[in-house]
Amino acid sequence: MVTADGILQATPAGNIERIEARFRGQGFEPHRHDTYAIGVTLSGVQTFRYRGAERASLPGNVIVLHPDEVHDGAAGTEDGLTYRMLYMPPERLAEANGSRGGLPFVPDPVVADPMLRLCLAEALDDLDRQPEALMLDELVLRVASGLRRHSDSAGGPAPSGPVDHAAMLRCRDHLREHCHQPVTSQALEAVSGLDRYQTARQFRRLFGTSPHRYHVMRRLDRAKAALAGGVSLAEAAFDAGFADQAHFTRHFKQTFGMTPGRWLRLMRSGRDAARATNSFISL
Repeated sequence: MVTADGILQATPAGNIERIEARFRGQGFEPHRHDTYAIGVTLSGVQTFRYRGAERASLPGNVIVLHPDEVHDGAAGTEDGLTYRMLYMPPERLAEANGSRGGLPFVPDPVVADPMLRLCLAEALDDLDRQPEALMLDELVLRVASGLRRHSDSAGGPAPSGPVDHAAMLRCRDHLREHCHQPVTSQALEAVSGLDRYQTARQFRRLFGTSPHRYHVMRRLDRAKAALAGGVSLAEAAFDAGFADQAHFTRHFKQTFGMTPGRWLRLMRSGRDAARATNSFISL
């Protein structure tokens, strides 16, 4: 049985985030990520609404959520829920797919795949240890292969012409570097050398979300890092380029399914529990 709600977050490695989450009842309100969310249910029943249907994952199942797909999260029984998840940028999978092109789309978000589960276990088993670069490269390749096994090209957006990878990477870098400042369509046109509509279409094909949402997510990353370092909500919002604290809170809740205050409490609870027990459920 889950004893206390909490989130344990590992130090990001290679732009891949890893967490362990424990909660009872409704954990997350409807929200969406700009990354693939791929993880394993460890204990309890993991329930969530995704693509218009109620879903449930049991211990050992793998969960695959596509970028920009709205979902929530809850424990399906009174015993609570524990799971581990990694958040992988779509461009890492696009690079791994190489000439295959496009992003893998998995229509069923709950899959039984021992090979993929083992791959995730190796990446998620020790959240205190920073994975080596070669291990991360291998992880991306194995995850890409696992997602292709369960993908349905008819269920995702069809490719429509080539993508100028170099131009889109320049746009991505520009959005990262200016995450705390307004970025206009004209600025991205100058960076990409394409018009704003070509830029938006190609950016979504490579990164799984729009340039605007990617920009907002990088602002949120900056604000989360500030909050974790002890900065106040108002200061974190201002430093990340949000209009005010309310604007920041609204975007935070839409993205992560909870307020910044609750996120901070869960993070503190997760760290306190880790120090008290020095262990979590093993994969």
